[in-house]
Amino acid sequence: MARNAVQFQKGMSLGDFMARYGTVQQCEGALERWRWPGGFLCPGCGHGQAHRLRTRHLRQCAACRAQTSRTSQTLFAGTKLPLTVWFLAIYLLSQAKHGIASLERARSLGVSANTAWLVRHKLMQAMLERDARRPLSGAVQLDDAYWGGRRRGYKRGRGSRGKSPLVAAVELDPDGHPRRMRFSRVRGFRRRELARWSQRHLVAGTHVVSDGLRCFAGVTAAGCTHQPVIMNRPDQQRRRRALQCLDTVLGNVKNALHGTHHAIAHKHLPRYLAEFSYRFNRRFDLSSLPARLAFAAAHTPPMPYRLIKLAEPHW
Repeated sequence: MARNAVQFQKGMSLGDFMARYGTVQQCEGALERWRWPGGFLCPGCGHGQAHRLRTRHLRQCAACRAQTSRTSQTLFAGTKLPLTVWFLAIYLLSQAKHGIASLERARSLGVSANTAWLVRHKLMQAMLERDARRPLSGAVQLDDAYWGGRRRGYKRGRGSRGKSPLVAAVELDPDGHPRRMRFSRVRGFRRRELARWSQRHLVAGTHVVSDGLRCFAGVTAAGCTHQPVIMNRPDQQRRRRALQCLDTVLGNVKNALHGTHHAIAHKHLPRYLAEFSYRFNRRFDLSSLPARLAFAAAHTPPMPYRLIKLAEPHW
């Protein structure tokens, strides 16, 4: 049997990463190129010329005289960590298929557990915002899912307390193989909620295949076509094959989350799901993932601790 070219690609080795981003000067130069690919632009007035100041690595705009640094108004704003630590965190987050536990990440970075947690969530926020701009299109498989364990004394299944409802979606290529995925926490499985979700995350004209849950008909509000597959019939196993790609991806994500993390707060769940979606959607070129994530961080607004601690909105 031939090897899967995507699964067995080399990616970026730790040695290659250190050769490119092993020093502070290399990281600073790369960050400047990613933030201003066409040359410096003042974030205040948009002027393209600035004077370099000798202190604090600042630039002063030649027009409005506003001072800015390479990290200001980015995800790295206000950080006390060297950029080498940030870039190593980006490398670890982008290359680990199943993620890395918080304590293991803290030991690898040489920082405290709280610092490693904050760095990770800031980078996951960049992943979430980046993928939110790319709606799914073409042929999409859709299903309902839940995150959270059983609680004693409460019923099982839909409507159970302690579980977060999720919409699981997988975009297929013309050959029927999974190309991109999106997992989104929702308030519940109602037609109005699914209509709101589809208007945000689906391109008009998308063909959606789902099970017989009535709320999925709400995707038609976004101009999509809907093909429900009723599962509770004698040929249920054959009908379930219509969502086989989605079931496989969903199982892989849940197994990875359970295997890596002991517990995930429900309010932070969207970021953890965005981490897996971001890597999955860009898995065809693993070697470019660190640079792509660093570029996304350079174009993500600052996220201070007080905002990171807040619950993510429903997506």
